[in-house]
Parts: sequence; C-alpha cells; structure tokens
Amino acid sequence: MSRTQVFAVTQQPAARGMKWMLSSMVLAVAATLTLSAWAQPNGGHHGMGGMGGGHGMMMGGRGVDHMLDGLNATDTQRTQIKQIYKAAADDLKAQREAGRALHERSMQIFAAPNVDAAAAESVRQQMLQQHDQASKRMLQARLDASKVLTPEQRAKMAERMKQRGDMMRDRMQRMEREQPKS
Repeated sequence: MSRTQVFAVTQQPAARGMKWMLSSMVLAVAATLTLSAWAQPNGGHHGMGGMGGGHGMMMGGRGVDHMLDGLNATDTQRTQIKQIYKAAADDLKAQREAGRALHERSMQIFAAPNVDAAAAESVRQQMLQQHDQASKRMLQARLDASKVLTPEQRAKMAERMKQRGDMMRDRMQRMEREQPKS
C-alpha cells in the first residue's frame, strides 16, 4: 500500500463523519426553514388547508366567499365564518412575528463561524412548538366554522376539497413527468 493510499484509508472515517455531520446539519436547517415557512399562516401553501381552512380562508374576504360559493351559504353563515377566520388570523399574527424571529435566529446560527448545534436544536424545537400552536388555532377555527355549516354543506365542501386535491396531485405528477431529466 502506498503512502497516499494509507493516508486516504486512515482519513476516510473522519472525513466521512464530517461529511455526514455537515450534510445532516444542512438537512436540519433546510427542514427547519421549510417547517417554519409551512407554519406561517400566510407563508405556507400546505398544512393550512383542509376542510374550510385553506390559505384564502385565513385572509378572509374573497377566500371565504370563494369557499362558500356553491354551498348555498346564507349571508349570516358567511358573516359568521368570516369572523371566525379573521379572529384566527389576528391570533396567528403574533405567532407569525415570533416565527420570523426564530427564522432569523436559525440563519444567524447557521451563518456563524462555529455552528452551535445545541442552539440550532433549541430553535428547531421552538419552531415545532410554534407550528403546533398555529395548527391548534387553525383546527379550532375549522371546528368553529363547521358548527356554522350544515352537514350537507360540509359534505359538499369536503367533496370540493377532494376534487381540488386531486387536481393538484395531477398537476404535480404532470410537472414531474415534463421536468427535464438531469
């Protein structure tokens, strides 16, 4: 075995460990940022949807009207549901600000000369807690809205949401097929 080969063999485990650690760290930061964006009431496209609680619903106004179109919702129902989602959006506004602060903190940790793994983990856990709180608040809004709608309206809305999900899935699959192979 040549001198270069001996050196390469002895260095491989340490280099491999470093690569795994760096890869894991990059993956953890990316996952944290993705989760953070997902947890934001106005920042994510997924997770805030579901029956009666989509992105547009949290913004109130037209999003609520769009979701209620075709359900024969009364003006009273529309007003009540708009109030429910406006209250939820107001509650989540403070969480959104906290989420931005956590996002900035995670970027500071990642950009530091020495990445503090314990601090990164702490921020990740805080982001998870924030996401859980936002998810609970959204669920409460959906439950409150479900009390305003009749069972028939909820069933019709669920069917529309399913159709919408199917269309999104089809679109994603079509985009994947049309994506150039690298």
